[in-house]
Amino acid sequence: MRHGNKNNALGRKKAHREALLSNLACSLIEHKRINTTLAKARALRRYVEPLMTKSKDDSTLNRRTVFSYLQNKEAVTELFREVAPKIAARPGGYLRIIKLGNRLGDAAEMAMIELVDFNTLYTKETKDAGAAKKTRRGRKPATKSAEGAEAPKAGGEAKAE
Repeated sequence: MRHGNKNNALGRKKAHREALLSNLACSLIEHKRINTTLAKARALRRYVEPLMTKSKDDSTLNRRTVFSYLQNKEAVTELFREVAPKIAARPGGYLRIIKLGNRLGDAAEMAMIELVDFNTLYTKETKDAGAAKKTRRGRKPATKSAEGAEAPKAGGEAKAE
């Protein structure tokens, strides 16, 4: 029975699994997007998201804790310098997993895992949609009516003088 056993062994012993997840995490932080199997992507999400939460607070303790998981100075530096400022406002859910279909060789389910805030396709659309919503609320017509109301006042004042 597997009561309370939450980790996916991925067909490996503990040391091999930790090395695999560490290397996948370093590659993900470096490239912002990687292709892997669906099972590895799901295991990687559980491994990396707590590290990204720790990276929001740049302290020596957090850097050492993250380094103990990643074992790569460049990855730790990039996580704290470039990734952490972008995810600072996000309360969680830093990664997105997109299923890609089956691999030709062994029909394994493939997936792309990426950092949510580094995909410019989705972030640009949300910014444009937010700007469009603001104009629909009537802010532009309000400024036009305010300009139109100011112009007659100025003309009225000129006539009075």
